[in-house]
Amino acid sequence: MRLLHTMLRVGDLSRSLAFYTQVLGMRLLRQQDYPEGRFTLAFVGYGEEHDSTVLELTHNWDTSSYDLGAGYGHIAIGVDDVYAACEKIRSAGGRIVREPGPMKHGSTILAFVEDPDGYRIELLGLK
Repeated sequence: MRLLHTMLRVGDLSRSLAFYTQVLGMRLLRQQDYPEGRFTLAFVGYGEEHDSTVLELTHNWDTSSYDLGAGYGHIAIGVDDVYAACEKIRSAGGRIVREPGPMKHGSTILAFVEDPDGYRIELLGLK
């Protein structure tokens, strides 16, 4: 077994694709409209689907926002330098919601950014 993807419902697909590709540096791997169902699926990631876990962005055409609820936590992305990654994200217009620094009660360096729909993304230092 292998983890294939995580699906996020997004209110504005163009805005979300811009964030994940231009701000976080992922690539749009594939996208397809389903007119009869009134939704679009777009898959983004850092690698190909056959050997990497990716994100599925689902845009339901008649829904512009979602209540994220209290059950969702975050997606984690490993980076070489959390501080440098935050500066790059900030300069690209991304929103840092927890500045880089040591984890509470630990030494792991991390930060959190938020996508346009309010989903949190944790940046973790790989070193």
